[in-house]
Amino acid sequence: MSLLLGTTITISSNHWMMAWTGLEINTLAIIPLISKSHHPRAIEAATKYFLTQAAASTLLLFSSMTNAWFTGQWDITQLTHPTSCLLLTMAVSIKLGLTPFHFWFPEVLQGSSMTTGLLLATLMKFPPTALLVLTSPSLNPTLLTTMAIASAALGGWMGLNQTQIRKVLAFSSISHLGWMTIILLYNPKLTLLTFYLYCLMTSAIFLAMNTTKITNLATMMTAWTKIPPLTTTLMLALLSLAGLPPLTGFLPKWLIIQELTKQEMTPVATTIALLSLLGLFFYLRLAYCATITLPPNSSNHMKHWQTNKSVHILITTLISLSILLLPLSPMIFTTT
Repeated sequence: MSLLLGTTITISSNHWMMAWTGLEINTLAIIPLISKSHHPRAIEAATKYFLTQAAASTLLLFSSMTNAWFTGQWDITQLTHPTSCLLLTMAVSIKLGLTPFHFWFPEVLQGSSMTTGLLLATLMKFPPTALLVLTSPSLNPTLLTTMAIASAALGGWMGLNQTQIRKVLAFSSISHLGWMTIILLYNPKLTLLTFYLYCLMTSAIFLAMNTTKITNLATMMTAWTKIPPLTTTLMLALLSLAGLPPLTGFLPKWLIIQELTKQEMTPVATTIALLSLLGLFFYLRLAYCATITLPPNSSNHMKHWQTNKSVHILITTLISLSILLLPLSPMIFTTT
């Protein structure tokens, strides 16, 4: 309830103090969810999350107060002072986990449960994204483009070497944030569309992993016997998150590259498109481990028999949407 309240307050407010209050409610509401398991990793994750979010909130408050001091405006859309714009970009980047302020995010996600990780990767990103969209006209384009390309590169490179699923999804999130940020100044609606589709695909993957109790690549290799249809569609959802053409995930990447080309930023579009190939590699590795490969017989893996637990209707709906939405793109354009 508090998470929903904090998110609603932030995205619907015009005044900086109300936006800050909403972000604080969100931070305080998620900390008990992260530390719920009482495991040392969970407590460590909650501490890291609290410290980084507190620093980001302080910077955000400092930015809005500086702007109010110089311009007399507390309105979110009237952020005009250059120092305030720079501080706000830093604050929101820390909140989101954009490069170079990304270090906390994979660690916190790895220390949380799958459902809390889902909240951290989707719902908790919504209020800072809304603030970025509202203040986008006054932000520095060079800084945002640099951070976006760095996020796409780092999300791809760092994800290559991971065996823990939550860390892979964390670096995937950082990479997708790069795509959202690069188009922010030129088409903010496209940023929101990318965010919505990313949330849809990530939710499907997190919930499927939670159902089959997959936490790393080793358990992923032996999970195919549990619910074979779910594992097969999970592979398609992973490829959709990678952005392969017949699937939903291709839509935002296609639109962003098209928009960047219209803005005569072809070198930037080429760079970020090539960097997405790094992400494609680790998504393909996950898809390969999920469905194609079998563990070698010499290892002592206990075989999981197919469970009778039925797959929740929410997971089937989300996975279907994350695979099949591309043909509906004209309808999506008219609604957004």
